[in-house]
Amino acid sequence: MKQNYNLEKGYLKVNEIHEIYYEVCGVGEPYLFVHGGPGAGFSEKDKRFFDFEKHKVVFFDQRGASKSKPFTSIEQNTTQDLVDDINLLLSYLKIERINIFGGSWGTALSLVFAIQNPEKVKSLLLRGLFLANKTTIDHFVGGGLKKEYPKEWNRFINNVPANSTLTISAYYLDQMLNGTLENKEFYCYEWAYYEISIFKKGIQENEIDTILKEFPYYSLSIMEAHYLSNNCFLEDNYILNNCKVLETIPTIIIHGKNDAICPVEYTEEFHRHLENSTLYIEDAGHSDSEPEIEKRIITVLND
Repeated sequence: MKQNYNLEKGYLKVNEIHEIYYEVCGVGEPYLFVHGGPGAGFSEKDKRFFDFEKHKVVFFDQRGASKSKPFTSIEQNTTQDLVDDINLLLSYLKIERINIFGGSWGTALSLVFAIQNPEKVKSLLLRGLFLANKTTIDHFVGGGLKKEYPKEWNRFINNVPANSTLTISAYYLDQMLNGTLENKEFYCYEWAYYEISIFKKGIQENEIDTILKEFPYYSLSIMEAHYLSNNCFLEDNYILNNCKVLETIPTIIIHGKNDAICPVEYTEEFHRHLENSTLYIEDAGHSDSEPEIEKRIITVLND
């Protein structure tokens, strides 16, 4: 049931700089999988949610992420660029309307795409909602976690000199891009370590190291710092202020009640703004690998 038959894969040149990697798996109802980060890329594990006998799923790596080229490039890499890429990819694949499943940052990108292209979106499935506004960005990289996760926060913040005039995100990004090779490696690792250390309930240190060995965290770290230091290239509260456009799109939200990265109260606020939405709050954190989150996603997709 989970075999990736009818597999199409390749690169789509979206401008003079970037080529995005994509795969199409299965037959049936069309879905677009929008990965998180920014910069995380999609993985083979993401395919476990779908039944490829019922779902035709488009997976793609956003600009600079994972298999897309050039790797870690932040040039011409903004939220609007990524929205334009989705439009190009769907047009290239001759898909006029599609269901969208986004996780974490992928929820923000999915929502911006839907706000700009409501006629192309059949439904939205959002896991670990991130509103990409100043409030949610500041929570993650501006000290919102220092009381709940003091050890993790202090490890993260102590890598930024007290006399730095840059924001935390901007300082990390500068070191990742312009530092020595040793500094680039250190700051990429520390950024990713901070995120993974708080994204799942009860995560252990050896589990963090294992996860970091499993995916290309350089693109995650650089792209997240790039986007967050630029307020995700969106007007503040862009998503909340444009919810009315989404009212005709059936929307399901799945969120962990103990999500440290994207607190559930912001998701509840979004849910109140969007009348045509269903919210499932699960006993979990931010990760889609937590049993209750994973079970709910599979149930919704295969209902």
